[in-house]
Amino acid sequence: MATSPTQIRIDQTVKKEANALFSELGMDMSSAVNMFLRQCILRGGIPFPVELPKYNKETMAAMVEAKRISHDHNVPSYSNMEDLLKALEE
Repeated sequence: MATSPTQIRIDQTVKKEANALFSELGMDMSSAVNMFLRQCILRGGIPFPVELPKYNKETMAAMVEAKRISHDHNVPSYSNMEDLLKALEE
């Protein structure tokens, strides 16, 4: 199969997270993009629904905060419920 080099622009964070995911799945970015494109051709369109989320502003703000917290190494994390409850009581 002849291949053709293609260049696309991707947000750095999205690329990093996608590469990590694809690596866990045993593939690289090129394989994942090829799989996506083949599914588009097979289905005659995007192979998943493309729609705007119907979340209210409060929910969207909570999701943004949760993402920020999940990436903040200064926020404590707990591996079991006992430690969490102990920290809450302090």
